[in-house]
Amino acid sequence: MLGRFRRLGKSLAHRPDTASGPPAPPGPRQRNLFEAAALYVAGRAEDDQERMAEAESWVTPEALSFGVNELACRAVIALAQERDESPRAVARSLLGLPAA
Repeated sequence: MLGRFRRLGKSLAHRPDTASGPPAPPGPRQRNLFEAAALYVAGRAEDDQERMAEAESWVTPEALSFGVNELACRAVIALAQERDESPRAVARSLLGLPAA
């Protein structure tokens, strides 16, 4: 399932098209959806509207949504490994839900 999400993310990411000619001249660095997701989630956690708005300007809403979902999956997996619990138990705990 994660492979399917990664393929979707690659299709949504803003990447220059290198197949149609030489690379574009150097300019401002393009941000990718994972950078945008990291900035957005950090801004949201700290209630920083400016950071959230900046992240939203870097990628499409669909790409940002994908990046935030991917970040959530990776965070739950990392916490589950750290706590030696299942990802389901960790996710329920983070959301304040009772153990299943």
